[in-house]
Order: sequence, then C-alpha cells, then structure tokens
Amino acid sequence: MALKGNLRDFTITQLLNLINLAKKTGTLVVEGPGEIAKVMFRDGKLAFAIIEQEDNSLAAILQRNKKITASQCRLIKEKAGQMSDKELGLVLINAGYVSQNDILASLQQYFKNIVRRLFSWMDGFFRFDATEVAPSGKITVRLDLENLIIEGSRQLQEWEKLQEEIPSLEMALKFTERPGTNLRNINLSVEEWRVVSYVNPKNSMRQIARAAKLNDMEVRRVVYSLLQAGLVEIVRPSGAQYPTPIRMFPTNDKAEQKSLVNRLIDRIRSL
Repeated sequence: MALKGNLRDFTITQLLNLINLAKKTGTLVVEGPGEIAKVMFRDGKLAFAIIEQEDNSLAAILQRNKKITASQCRLIKEKAGQMSDKELGLVLINAGYVSQNDILASLQQYFKNIVRRLFSWMDGFFRFDATEVAPSGKITVRLDLENLIIEGSRQLQEWEKLQEEIPSLEMALKFTERPGTNLRNINLSVEEWRVVSYVNPKNSMRQIARAAKLNDMEVRRVVYSLLQAGLVEIVRPSGAQYPTPIRMFPTNDKAEQKSLVNRLIDRIRSL
C-alpha cells in the first residue's frame, strides 16, 4: 500500500481506518506544523508512536503518567546511560520502582495520546512506509484501532462545526461591551486565559494562536467557548504585525465597529 499525500485530502481517521482494514504493518510518518510524528503498526494494530521533537524515553513517559517523580526521572536517566528501554524496564521492575503493568499502561496511554494529537493536525503531509518498524530496544504494544477511529470521527465532526462557527482565523477579537463585567470573577481554563490575554482588535486569531502556542482546532475551541459565554465578539482586525498581550479589560472604543462575523469563507476541502 503506497500511501502519501496531504492531510487536507486524507484525514488521520481515514488513514487509520485504511490501515486497520488492510491489517498493515509499517510506519505512518506525519509532518505537521513544526512537528513530525511516527506511528507504527503491526498487523493493523497500534504498536508504537513518537513525536520526534519530544523526549520519548521510557523514564519521561513514566513521569508523564505519574508513575515516577521528576527527581526519580532525572536519577534514572543519569543511571541508565546507553541502556535500551527494554533493559531499563527490567531494571525498574526488579528495583521495585514500577510494575510491568505500570510500564505497559503508561506506554499505551502515551501512544494513544499521540494519535489523538494527530486528529487536530489539519495541515501537513503524510507517508506510509511498510519497511520501517519500531527501533530495536523500544517496548511495543498491540492496541486495536477501532476506539481511536471513533474518537477521530467525533473530533472531525467537532472540527467541521468549529469551522462553520469560526470560518477564518484572520479575523480578530474584542471584548463585548458589558459594563461591570470583571474577568477576575469568571472561571476560565488555562488555555482560555492565555487567549484572553491577547484579545485585542489588532491581533488576528491566527496571531493569537501562534502566541499562545495553540493549533487551529485548539484556538477555535477556546474562541467558541468565549463567544458562547458572551465575553468576546469577532471583528475585522485593525492591523498589527505581532500580538501584544493585554492585562486589563479594555475600555469601550466608540470608533470600533460592532461585531462583524465573516461567514463568506466556505470550507475548502478537496477529497
């Protein structure tokens, strides 16, 4: 199966479904915005996955899953040297740090989370290499893809809805004119606060996403929640090159136009 192309033409969910049905063995390499993911399969089942720019060592994965502490992770890395993950896993089990189930559960969770992250990559390139397998010394698993495919389908539906509600990230945001509203009295998530700190008619949503280190889906999701809460409205950007964080709720500007939601940009998707 020679597969390569653009994520605009073939979604991750479709690729997983194809690999699952064909029971393929090999590696799906996905090049996204600033990241490269490698997801490996054996007989149509998820076996291994990494983001190349991340620390994907066994010790780091165990720490992310709260099986060991940060200090234990540092100590293990210092002692491990050139030890492979398989060798390190046996050492950790024999030393009583973790159990075999701890290791397998942590790896399964990490691999599945990488695939879930790929569901939000709407731009990028992919290729399937039937000759590339997991590096020797790495611990592999065997996970069915059906549940992940269902998750991906749901996320794709969410993405389509968000695109309808927020068609263009080139538009900007402004706070709604609600006298007496105090952001300090509103419970926002960490991501929502990060976006709120850049809300300014001079900053496009794309600039905000870049400054807040959010991908297109994540920033749309946050903006949608802020719109539903009546905290912000979409406006045409007044034009600034770079986002400048603001710390206070802005004063009313009579020169600013009322919210203009640009819905003339249709979803472009070639199949």
